[in-house]
Amino acid sequence: MPEPDKRFDPSALRFLIGHDLRVARERVSKTQVEAARILGCAQSRINSLETAKIQQQPDEVDKLLTFYGVGVAHRDRITSLAARADQTTWWAPFRDVLPGWFKTFVGLEGLATAAFTYEPQLLPGQLQTADYATAQLDGDLRVAPRDVPQVVRARMARQRLAGVDNLRFRAVIEEHVLERMIGGPQVMRGQLEHLIELMRLDNVELHVMPTAVAVHDGLDGDFMLLDFCQAQSIGYIEYPSGALYVQEEDLVEEYRMVADRLCRTALSTADSADFIQSRIEILAAQEDQGAAGEQQ
Repeated sequence: MPEPDKRFDPSALRFLIGHDLRVARERVSKTQVEAARILGCAQSRINSLETAKIQQQPDEVDKLLTFYGVGVAHRDRITSLAARADQTTWWAPFRDVLPGWFKTFVGLEGLATAAFTYEPQLLPGQLQTADYATAQLDGDLRVAPRDVPQVVRARMARQRLAGVDNLRFRAVIEEHVLERMIGGPQVMRGQLEHLIELMRLDNVELHVMPTAVAVHDGLDGDFMLLDFCQAQSIGYIEYPSGALYVQEEDLVEEYRMVADRLCRTALSTADSADFIQSRIEILAAQEDQGAAGEQQ
């Protein structure tokens, strides 16, 4: 697994800094034209700084945040982000198999200190085994068969639930996701056993949403929340050919409320572990029956 200092990605850092600059400016109702006067530049440069089209310089960030009345502590945190000049990215070996729109997310995920995710159809990438990921990509229209091994390696490289740079991770998993036989009983059994192992980690909190719960807050679709040590939290909603970033603070807090409600509605972590274990036992019994049938 990459060392923590190799998780920093320049494009993701620019995204976070730009987001923070825009939120701080809008909070005090300042225009980009007013901000441009502070730096003695054109309004277009302010727009480029906020949309991460160019690298934000520490002195520019400090001047703008001071103008917006941002407190010293937060100003220093964002300025320190801008001071990082690392021009490498940990996911460079996988550049050819990551869609352009997904690279920003991968960079942000690598910088996050905590995440929540709700995915109604599949297990989140942070939880997948290599065998599950390989089976899930079989026949995927967006991934050429020759690229599947490299895509799986990239997915495994993203995982940060165990090791030196742990991600605090919460997820709500639909019951039917655990019953879908992706890769067959043996692959699925290994995947479920992996979930049990992850649930023993202090930084992992998994909840199973029973099918018996007919209506809940996740019915509108999947989403993710990413929290950062030095920057504002963001929401992430993925669709087949791209993604949307939820950056407005009130909307992010609304999604956070939804995340908390989903966790309360779903099974507790202990009951979720029991449910997953029961599925493992069912699969083990099926494998034993299959083996007995072959011997007859």
